[in-house]
Amino acid sequence: MLSLSDAYNRQINYLRVSVTDRCNFRCVYCMPAEGVPWHPHAEILRFEEITAVVRAAAALGISKVRLTGGEPLVRAGIVELVAMLAAIPGIDDLSMTTNGALLARHAADLKRAGLCRVNVSLDTLDAGRFQRITRLGRLAEVLAGIAAAQAAGLLPVKLNTVAVRGFNDDELVALAARTIGEDWHVRFIEVMPVGLGSSSQEARAGGACQDVDTPNVLLDAAEHSPEAGFIAVAEIKARIEAALGVLTPARPTVGNGPARYYRLPGARGTIGFISPVSEHFCDQCNRLRLTADGHLRPCLLADGELDLCTPLRQGASQADIQALLYQAIQAKPQGHRLTEHVWPQVRAMSQIGG
Repeated sequence: MLSLSDAYNRQINYLRVSVTDRCNFRCVYCMPAEGVPWHPHAEILRFEEITAVVRAAAALGISKVRLTGGEPLVRAGIVELVAMLAAIPGIDDLSMTTNGALLARHAADLKRAGLCRVNVSLDTLDAGRFQRITRLGRLAEVLAGIAAAQAAGLLPVKLNTVAVRGFNDDELVALAARTIGEDWHVRFIEVMPVGLGSSSQEARAGGACQDVDTPNVLLDAAEHSPEAGFIAVAEIKARIEAALGVLTPARPTVGNGPARYYRLPGARGTIGFISPVSEHFCDQCNRLRLTADGHLRPCLLADGELDLCTPLRQGASQADIQALLYQAIQAKPQGHRLTEHVWPQVRAMSQIGG
């Protein structure tokens, strides 16, 4: 297996692929009720183009691919794309991050096509709160999707919860408790400031780091600040232990991401903690991103991108694609600059795909 390293000797073996910027939810923390302008279909990479990029990446040593969005399950023919990518030699871990609303109808087909596992964004267990947050979503459909994924063997199903003070922090213990009797693997992620725009309508704060497969939770800047919504992993862990018992370290179920895993006494599932702010993990970053409109993004939290769509449509060879992948990897910064109050401005998180 080839090994691909960046300028800071970090091994890069993971490509995140956004297959669409569209979504079937209109979450109050992400977009207005009328939605946001989508890229025209002609600007979105075709399945053959995505496959060409992944094949070139696999030949360089990329072995893990995650499909993201927007919401990837709204992309027509997504099962076909999964089958195309699963057939590429060298890709041994093909996964997806989804909001789960359409998962019940697709889980079995996705598994048969070659998808290994799914991560589902789940910020609340309260049906009323869920509907208020998503506008168009129903908690029952997401829970059915989780159950269908488990039944289909898309395991482990990881559930990603961004912990935000005053938003859902009253449910952290309840979510952790679900790991005791059920095969749930809940991961709590610190809120992060991302995707701030220049206008008052766009000025949002407190997004989540989808680098770790989370929904971009955004709080209205007129009412909150990133600091007000932030809860450090240490506090989350302390709250859970005070209510449910001592957490003991557990080995990760699969993957080599930044989460640290624990288990409650007698629990079937696990609890993960991801701390991009209080204990950032840039020195372990192993990933590159491909946006839905075909741009390589070396770092989630920096605006630098490399256009891959144009060369693809001009007939770039596999060697040409590999050269651009290598260029993007060498452009990865050593770390983010959140502590300096510098975060990406050009794209919202829903356009990056995490």
